[in-house]
Amino acid sequence: MPDRPASGRPGPKVYSIAAHRGFADALVAGLIPRYSKGELGLARLTLLLPSRRTVRTVTEAFVRHSGAGLLLPRMVVVGDLDLDETLGPLLDPLGAADIPPAADPTRRWLRLAHYLREVEGGAAGAPAMGSAALLRRAFEIGRTMDRLIAEGIAPIDLMSERVIGIVGDLAGHWTDNTRTFLMVQQYWIAELAERGEIDAPERRNRLFDHAATAWREAPPAYPVVAAGVTGASPALARLLRVVSEMEQGSVVLPDLDLSLEQAVWDELGTAGNPAQHDDPPFGGADAVTHPQYHLKLLLNRMGIAREEVQPWRRSGLSAAPPERSRAISSLFLPPSASAAWVDLPAERRRLTGVRLMESTHPGEEAQAIAVMMREALEVPERRVALVTPDRGLAARVVAHLGRWGIEADDTAGRPLPQTAAGRLFLLLAEVLAEQAAPVPLIALLVHPLSGGGERRARWLENARRLDLALRGPRPQAGLEALRARAEGAKADRWWAEVEPMLAPLFALADAEPLERLLGLLADAAEAFCGDTIWSGADGRGLSAFLEDLRGAAGSAGTVIDPRELHAVLRDAMDRVSVRPPWGGHPRVSIYGLLEARMGRADLVICGGLVEGVWPASPAQDSLLPPAVLRALGVPGADFRIGLAAHDLAAALGASEVVLSWAQRDEGGPVIASRFVLRVRAMLGDQLGRHVETDALRLARMLDDAPPVPPHPRPQPMPSPEQRRVELAVTGLDRLRGDPYQFYANAILRLRSIDALDAEPSAAWKGEVAHLIMQRWHEAGEPDGGLHAIAQGVLGEQNAHPLMRVLWWPRLSAALETFERSILAAKAEGRTVVSVEQWGSMTYRDVRILGRADRIDRKPDGALAVVDYKTGQPPTGRRVQEGFALQLGLIGLIAQDGGFPGAEGTADAFEYWSMAKGKDGAMGYVFEPVLEGRKKSGIPREDFLPETRRYLDEALNRWILGEEPFTARLNPELGSYADYDQLMRLDEWITSLGGSSKDDAA
Repeated sequence: MPDRPASGRPGPKVYSIAAHRGFADALVAGLIPRYSKGELGLARLTLLLPSRRTVRTVTEAFVRHSGAGLLLPRMVVVGDLDLDETLGPLLDPLGAADIPPAADPTRRWLRLAHYLREVEGGAAGAPAMGSAALLRRAFEIGRTMDRLIAEGIAPIDLMSERVIGIVGDLAGHWTDNTRTFLMVQQYWIAELAERGEIDAPERRNRLFDHAATAWREAPPAYPVVAAGVTGASPALARLLRVVSEMEQGSVVLPDLDLSLEQAVWDELGTAGNPAQHDDPPFGGADAVTHPQYHLKLLLNRMGIAREEVQPWRRSGLSAAPPERSRAISSLFLPPSASAAWVDLPAERRRLTGVRLMESTHPGEEAQAIAVMMREALEVPERRVALVTPDRGLAARVVAHLGRWGIEADDTAGRPLPQTAAGRLFLLLAEVLAEQAAPVPLIALLVHPLSGGGERRARWLENARRLDLALRGPRPQAGLEALRARAEGAKADRWWAEVEPMLAPLFALADAEPLERLLGLLADAAEAFCGDTIWSGADGRGLSAFLEDLRGAAGSAGTVIDPRELHAVLRDAMDRVSVRPPWGGHPRVSIYGLLEARMGRADLVICGGLVEGVWPASPAQDSLLPPAVLRALGVPGADFRIGLAAHDLAAALGASEVVLSWAQRDEGGPVIASRFVLRVRAMLGDQLGRHVETDALRLARMLDDAPPVPPHPRPQPMPSPEQRRVELAVTGLDRLRGDPYQFYANAILRLRSIDALDAEPSAAWKGEVAHLIMQRWHEAGEPDGGLHAIAQGVLGEQNAHPLMRVLWWPRLSAALETFERSILAAKAEGRTVVSVEQWGSMTYRDVRILGRADRIDRKPDGALAVVDYKTGQPPTGRRVQEGFALQLGLIGLIAQDGGFPGAEGTADAFEYWSMAKGKDGAMGYVFEPVLEGRKKSGIPREDFLPETRRYLDEALNRWILGEEPFTARLNPELGSYADYDQLMRLDEWITSLGGSSKDDAA
């Protein structure tokens, strides 16, 4: 390290470690020879570090460079606001008791929401706002307040003439937002004064100033080194200035480019140091997206010129900047200076050891990254790190590494809602908000933490029974409807245990104290999971979150609508990260951008390099307009792009680097990061030598299965015993049209089930229509009573309001047609003998069974078989060809006496359709008999004999015969698609070609 200036005057001692050297290792390599003299040399040293993660990184570097045992220096955390870290005890001593305590951030958030409701509720024409939206805006107000406080901007500064003049020239919504912000802030400042508290960032600034004043007046007797601190808040910059001027103090910055040309440095802009006092601190031409911009801002606020910063040297030996550092410097040149790329010599564009990997989709990218990490671990002592802001990509890589037994921890953590404990708690809130809707209810009941212990197997068995009972459209809200479904699923005894756990959540008013709601959810969570809900890292994180929120809610007096609780909790929990405990693979690291700072590895993989991810899309402040923020001296929204660029520049300092991105994400094509585009443009004709292909090839080979021949058309041949199954009246059509579907349904007994909370299907509409007609008949078919019964059934079935609005006009008109027709036939002597009745007969030792929608006896004594259809009925041709035989089979069963009270011979076969008829009216009757001007159908007198002939043919071929149950035997027929995946239809259907019709029966 250099000594004092020749004049002997203590000057600022500020140093920089180049990106290619690895900050932690280079820092420790310089600290040990300078401060390790004597047994307690290093122990007298105090390091000011930015975060707790950095403490661990520097500790590991000391271990690597120690050679033998040593006493570590005192490491004090300055605290990273982005990581929600507090100051270390050195900077927050007992001697600072004169500084007021900090207000609880959670309580402040809730109180800001209270004031926001008062401010906007009192404004004329203010929109109504639910609790979740209100709290979301309150959080944004608090974040903006913190941002201003950290920059040292007092509330009175918002009232300056410059700011007021800017606001007056802006659009109306900006003016309203600024006025709302100022009013809410003033309410909060008054409450702070009453409570004797200050905001946390304000207390942080005061503690920095307290330490700076104390050290300036009485410098500590021990050496102090601030290392890796890049926060550019004015208070922190003042403290760093004092540290740099102390006789035993110094400041070490990461990756400050000392070789950057002065013209390029000047092109970065004013960076908080305007040329004149009246100029804005941040000019509109500032290159805030440059990786060196925030360091220039810090130096300007420290009052230090870049020429005063010196390179950090190890043991007094100088190290010339390697070609990688020069290339990185050229890579991030600001716009005007980037024109120099055209004439840049090859050695200034060389990025030896840097490779680019472009994948087709995130799954392939994660697979390839995992392969590279697996290969790197084959080299002894080789360390590998994945750096990515994309937590989804990180989770995929962790999963891929797990199949090789490599346990990798994502040190950026997971949002609390994505953990098991957090997800269960949110499901409880969602069940409350949606009044036990099927989807969140079943997700709660089968959650891995629910019903744990010895009761788990029985719990899941009953939960699956209820799951099947709830398939289809949503039942009525509340627990009573669920009780009835559980009884029908034979899970009533189990439900008697579950219902008391949920009952307290369904006895709430429209507005409840948030503290009480959280307590009820916590009690319900314990009832479902026991103490397991609070165990593990996620359980402890959830417990801490709830205790903090409950205490703040009780103190703030927050009251919300229980139906909003789920959205409120989701927003709040998304801001909490659960980080894994230590214990992963010692040579594998997975970092977020914040956690990666100062980290070091032999191979660094930068993943997720796409626009909107790295760098993230700049989020404009929704409360204060950009012009106001610039006038106040707050960096613009693009400032974080420069931080992301600096993070990438630091990662590029590793000996081997891979820049990875995918061409698309789950939503569609994406654009590669602007940083990647810069790398490709700067490399120019050298790009081909920097493309990574081996990892992609190996990743694709992992998923490439050997080719298999096309699957043949299924033709199962069950044994004679397996064929002897009973035949439903609707199954004969399926057997003749598509024998494989009959085989899967009747012999394998496979059933398709509806989704939970599904849209009303045609089958559901048919059941509703049948129930309406059945209820009307049981009521005596009163004139004018059909509509009232229909409305009652729709309400009972909890038909969705939108579906009712869309379907009711058609249903109502069809029911009117049916009512007129039935009452007219009744007046002529036609009577009902059977409604929704099951019947059966034994024919050739095979049981034929079915349910008759309706059977009437005509005045001449013959029977009329009726089948209801909500859509179009089968055509006469389908009936004539033997693919719609339900009416005929019902007639045969009735003729055989299979319907008690409805014996006789049928000569009328009617479809009552609720669809639109040829005359335009809703509802009509159709008989598929060949008479009059009809061109297709079966003659009336031959209807039953023809049905019997088709029945005999089907029995001879499949049930009693030996013919295979060929899939899609008649492919030209419209068919259900329930078993298409099972028969692997798409693999062989195109091979049928022109012969498909020849295969028809």
